[in-house]
This record gives sequence, structure tokens and C-alpha cells, in this order.
Amino acid sequence: MIVPGLCKIEGFVKIHDPKSGEVLVDKKNAIHYENISIAMAQTLSNRTSAQGGGWIYAMAFGNGGSSVDPTGVITYLPPNVNGQSAELYNQTYLKVVNDNSAADTDPEANNMTVLHTSGMMYTDILVTCLLDYGEPPTQQAFDNSTNFNGEFVFDELGLKCWNGSADNLRLITHVIFHPVQKSLNRQIQIDYTLRIQTLSNINAV
Repeated sequence: MIVPGLCKIEGFVKIHDPKSGEVLVDKKNAIHYENISIAMAQTLSNRTSAQGGGWIYAMAFGNGGSSVDPTGVITYLPPNVNGQSAELYNQTYLKVVNDNSAADTDPEANNMTVLHTSGMMYTDILVTCLLDYGEPPTQQAFDNSTNFNGEFVFDELGLKCWNGSADNLRLITHVIFHPVQKSLNRQIQIDYTLRIQTLSNINAV
């Protein structure tokens, strides 16, 4: 039979040093389909902040997504994409990326862009987040740490949407990767693409 109007959502994460051009991470992420369906419904129905919201608000960083044994072998945990209360394994930092919010202190560097080409059946949301030299404020001076459990040795991140208040955000994506240290001597930029694609005229058994 024909199943019209199916929707597919994908996420792509690129973490790089904007000065040197070094790419630290480039991979797809996992989608929390339950939470993103709630976010899309809240946004499309124009719910107020008190009733929910749904829009992407912040990017969360953590250090609990992997472990490194003494020989250097990395073991990765599965992404947390089940249950409305899903969170990062160990969130250690949060950056507001919604440039419509007064809480975004640098909207030139932390923002969202909607990208669409006429005639195409998908639209991208490009979320850009810059961790500048001075942030997080208690980071180490150099990116030479041997402690893979350091507070700002990130191995997981995710997008969070507004759900009534800044203290009640909802996780909609989660990606886990090899440890990347944020330190005072370098910037790290995250280009996070969320692709929403409409699939029509799909043949289903």
C-alpha cells in the first residue's frame, strides 16, 4: 500500500577548531523520537512558554558517554533516547543557542539557521555553538589532560528544547563520541544539523 506523508529526522554533528580547521568529531547522532514529536507538536500548535514551547533552546555537553581502559580502548555507552525524562549520562556544561532568547549572550556565534532549497522535500536546522577560549570558566589551560573523566573532557552532547522554563528542558538528540577536551588554549565550534525530511509515496508492505 502507499503510505503518504512519512517524516524522517536525522542529525549530523561536526566538532572542529575554527582557527586551525582541525575536525575533532564528524558523525550522525541519535534522535529521541518521542521527545522531538512532542516538541514539534508544541511548536506547530503555538503553545506558550507556560504550556511547553518546543523550540530548540540549548546545547548540553557531558563526560559520561564513554570509558577508556588503561590500554586506551574506548567503550561507548548507547545514546539515551528513551523516556521523556532522558538526559545526558553526566551533563557538565550547557550553552544557550537560541538567538531569539535574551539568555543567548553571543547570538553571532551561537544561533540557529533554517536552510531550505525550493522543491526539495527536506529542511535543515543548522545549530551553531562556539565554546570560546574563556569558557567554561574553570577549564584547564592546555588540551593535554590524561584524565579522560575530566569535567570538560566531553564525550557526549545533545540538543535540548524549551519545555516551560530554563530549568525544565527536554532532550531531543544525543550523540556520543571519543573524548574531546575543551581547554583555555583553543576554541571549539559545533555545527549541528537537524534534517527534517518528508517522505511521500513510500511503498510499504
